[in-house]
This record gives sequence, C-alpha cells and structure tokens, in this order.
Amino acid sequence: MNAETGVFYGLATLTVGAALGVVFSSNIVRAAFCLAASFLGMAALFFLLGAQFLGLVQLMVYAGAVSVLVIFAVMLVIKDDARRSSPFHPVSKWWGAVISVLLAGALGRAIWHSSYSGGKLAREPDRVGQLAKMLLGDYVVAFEVAAVLLLVAVVGAIILAKGEET
Repeated sequence: MNAETGVFYGLATLTVGAALGVVFSSNIVRAAFCLAASFLGMAALFFLLGAQFLGLVQLMVYAGAVSVLVIFAVMLVIKDDARRSSPFHPVSKWWGAVISVLLAGALGRAIWHSSYSGGKLAREPDRVGQLAKMLLGDYVVAFEVAAVLLLVAVVGAIILAKGEET
C-alpha cells in the first residue's frame, strides 16, 4: 500500500466516523460539529482524488456556510441545556436503521454492478478559471444578490430565534 492509498483510507475513515457521529450522537450540538467534520473530510477526499473544484465547493459551501448556519441555528434555538437536547425517539431510531440498511444495500448493489475497472480516469481541462470569470464577470450582480439574500436570511433567523425581550 502506497502513501496515497493510506491517506485515502484515513480520510475515508474520518469522514465515515464523523457521519456516524452525526447519526448516533444523542447531543445535537455534538452532531452539528460531527457534520462539519464530515464535510471537511469529504472536501479532503475530493482534493486527494484530483477534483479541486469539487473540493473547493465542498469546503466553502458545505463545510463553511452550511455547517456554520447549522451550528448557529442549533445554538440559537436551544433554550435549555444543550446536553439534555436529543432529537431521538425510539421509533425514529428503528426507521432510521431500516432506511440506512436499504440505502446501504442499494449502494452496494450499484457498486457491484458498475463497469468501472479501477483505472485512471481521463482528466478534463481545468474549468475553474472559466467559471470564476463567469461568476465575477457576466453574473456578478446575481452572485452578489444571492450573497445579500443569504445574509438577510441569517439575520432574520437570529431575530426570530431571539424572540421578544420582556
């Protein structure tokens, strides 16, 4: 086993372990941080496999924006002690287990019947520069409007979560 394979297995273990931490954690705050770790592990796997654009998107959008939004939402919504908050219900655990087994079976079947031989894939030309020119050139107004909308949504969520101060 070479170093790249060892790093891949280490990152895959980290990512799957963090994802399992999301599923099995009884503390919602710990689950949110495990979600962020899982997103970071996926970004590292994309970088390792040569998909730099997907790695950057995973890092900026999911590990950055979504994780921070989830953590802030959890912190703002929970009014009691965070250690006592648990989204689990006995019936939900069983449904989650059944759905997980079905999805794992479907994924295993898809992998088993795939035609991928394990060789190197042909590299596409780098299109990140072209996308950057489009986003910051022709579509800069739409890009900035989306950023302002997300900022307004976060501020609105904070105001709604705070409620009335009496």
